[in-house]
Amino acid sequence: MWAGRTAGALSREADDFNSSIHFDSKMYKQDITGSMQHATMLAACGIITRDESETIISALDEILSDIESGKLEIAQDAEDIHMFVEAELTKRIGDTGKKLHTARSRNDQVALDIRMYLRDETREILHLLCELIEAVTSQAKANRNTIMPGYTHLQRAQPVTFAQHMMAYAMMFIRDTGRLKDAVARMNYSPLGSCALAGTTYPIDRLMTAKALGFDGITLNSMDGVSDRDFCVELLAAYSLIMTHLSRFSEEIILWSSWEFKFIELDDAYTTGSSIMPQKKNSDMAELVRGKTGRVYGDLITLLTLLKGLPLAYNKDMQEDKEAVFDALETVEKCLRVFAPMIKTMRVNSGNMYAAAQKGFINATDLADYLVRKGLPFRTAYKIVGQIVSECIKCGEVLDSMKIDDYKKYSELFDDDLYDAISLQTCVAKRISEGGTGYESVDKQINFVTEFLNNEKNIY
Repeated sequence: MWAGRTAGALSREADDFNSSIHFDSKMYKQDITGSMQHATMLAACGIITRDESETIISALDEILSDIESGKLEIAQDAEDIHMFVEAELTKRIGDTGKKLHTARSRNDQVALDIRMYLRDETREILHLLCELIEAVTSQAKANRNTIMPGYTHLQRAQPVTFAQHMMAYAMMFIRDTGRLKDAVARMNYSPLGSCALAGTTYPIDRLMTAKALGFDGITLNSMDGVSDRDFCVELLAAYSLIMTHLSRFSEEIILWSSWEFKFIELDDAYTTGSSIMPQKKNSDMAELVRGKTGRVYGDLITLLTLLKGLPLAYNKDMQEDKEAVFDALETVEKCLRVFAPMIKTMRVNSGNMYAAAQKGFINATDLADYLVRKGLPFRTAYKIVGQIVSECIKCGEVLDSMKIDDYKKYSELFDDDLYDAISLQTCVAKRISEGGTGYESVDKQINFVTEFLNNEKNIY
C-alpha cells in the first residue's frame, strides 16, 4: 500500500502488531456502504466517470453480499477492513477499483466507519433499554399495592410500594436513553472528505455523501474531522452509566434473592446451582452484570487515557479506540439481553416484603407527622417519637402494638385515631406529593413511562 517511500515490507511480528483486521472487520458493512456513496459522489462531481462509478458500486455490492452470505471470508492477514475491501475490489475489477480511494484517506474513512457503526449499534442498545423499561414497568403494574420497606443507609426507613421502587429504575433507564440520543446527535456529522487531515484538491461534494449516508451535516474542520473521538468517549460514558444502573439493580436483586430477605425469586432460567451444595440457587446473571460493570468503566478510562496526550491530527494510537468501544458496546448489549427477561420473569414475594415493612419502625415519621397535625412543632414531635421508639425496643413492642395509655404518657395529643394514621397502607397512601410513593403518584409515573414507551415504539 505504501510501497514507494519505503520497500513496504514489515517483519511478521510488526505486521501482526500493526494489523487491526481482527476487530475492525466488524465495520465491513459501514465501510462498503460509505465507499459506495463516495463512488457515487466522485462521479457526480466529474472526478471519475459514471461507468467507473457504476462498476465500482456493483462490485462493492457483490462483495457485501458475498461477505454476508459467507461466500467471501474476510482475510485475517489483511491490515484492516478498509484495505481488505479495496484489495478485493481491485481483484474483481482491476485498476478501476484503485480509483475509489481518490479524494479520500483511511483517516477520514475510519472516522466515517466508526461513526456509522456506533450509530447503527446504539439503535439496538436503545431498543434493548426500552425492553428493560417495559419489563420493569410490568412488574410495577403487577405490584402497585405491594408494600415493602424503603431503605436509606441500607436501614429500614419508610414504607414504599414495590411499584415505586421499580419506577425509580425506569426513570434511570429513561435518562440513559436520552444520553445515548444526545451522544448520537452530536456524533451524526460526516468526516468524509477531510482526507488525511487537510482536505483535498478535488472538487468534491461532502454534503452529498453526508446526506446519502444519513448524517445531519459535515464536520467543519478537516483536522478535527479525522482526529475527533469525543463521540466515542460520550457513548462510553453513557454506556458506563447504563452499567452503573444495572449494577445497582443487580445488587438489590442479589440481596432480595437471599434467604435473609427473600423478597423475590428469580426464574430458574437466570440462576445457577452449586457443584457441592444442593440447596443453592445463585443469582449468577445479576452477579455477572455487576462484575462486568468494571469492565465497561475500564474501557472508558482506556479511551480517555489514549486521547489525553495526542497532538493533532491522526495518530496510530487511535487504532486502539475500537477495541475499547466495541467491548463496551457488546458488554452492555449482552447484559441488557439477559437483564430484561430476568426482571420480567422474577416472582415477587409480597408477603415477605410486607412482614419486613411491619418491623423497623418505618412508620415513625408518620407518627411524628400525626403530632404535628395536632399542633406540635416537628422537632418536638421528632424527639417524643424517638423516645417512644426506644421504649418499644426495650419492651419488644412495635408502634402499632403499643397501647394508647402508654402513648399518652408522652403526650395527651395521642388518641385512638393514631393507629389508622400509622398503618402501612395509610403511610403509603398519604404520600401524595408528586413523585412520591402514594398510589396516585405511582400511577402517574407508570402512565408517564408507558407513554414514553409508546412514543419510542414509533421510532424503533
